[in-house]
Amino acid sequence: RKAAKSGQRPHRERAQPAARTKLGLLEKKKDYRLRARDYHKKQNALRALQKKALDKNPDEFYFKMIRSGLQDGVHVIKQPKDEVTPEQLKLMRTQDIKYVEMKRVSEAKKIERLKSELHLLDAEGKSPNKHTPCEFIPEFLLFTVREFDIATHLDTVPELVGRLYNRPTIATLQKETLKGATDPAHLKKLAQQRKNQYDLLKQRIEREKAMFVVAQKIQTRKDLLDKTHKIKVKKETANSPAIYKFKFQRKR
Repeated sequence: RKAAKSGQRPHRERAQPAARTKLGLLEKKKDYRLRARDYHKKQNALRALQKKALDKNPDEFYFKMIRSGLQDGVHVIKQPKDEVTPEQLKLMRTQDIKYVEMKRVSEAKKIERLKSELHLLDAEGKSPNKHTPCEFIPEFLLFTVREFDIATHLDTVPELVGRLYNRPTIATLQKETLKGATDPAHLKKLAQQRKNQYDLLKQRIEREKAMFVVAQKIQTRKDLLDKTHKIKVKKETANSPAIYKFKFQRKR
């Protein structure tokens, strides 16, 4: 039987007639079946969409209507962008939370050291003392007050009245010699140095706050790797991380 098949005439499918050569290859039944299945599949999809449109409630609303858009003809859900500054993003991508926390603690220690040296006695932006000695005088004695000399009340010289610190009395000045710089140029130089120290303190405080925010955002991203069900309570901003509420699970 196999020997007989070897001598059989080879089977050849009918070719496209010469008059229809311009139409390409002649379609066989297997080609028709593929074309028919594709056609019916598309028709069924169109009928299903038409039925869905007819049955649609005009008052229906769901959030994907406003949270999705077309990209290359495909519906894609819009992902909300995190409120992260470029500096924070660079730091979060390149550094670990332990490094950021170490730098934050270092800045906090430097801030405490500067505060202990400066005492914030004459820092810019510090709210001035609004109390005056006249506030403590009873009302029935106010009419007798003609002039009130603060220097006399504080028992010091008028040149030292404007100071908030290091304001010795006249008796102290008579007993002891005045220590420290008295030259106006030297005093101006010291004031400029003190101002520079306050500026440095302000920069370190801002840097420490930025490090704290970055550490919180990194920790939040690590917590989100947990598969526990969670709900976003507050969105992420440039100055604070996102807040999530996790479903309580009892651990063994």
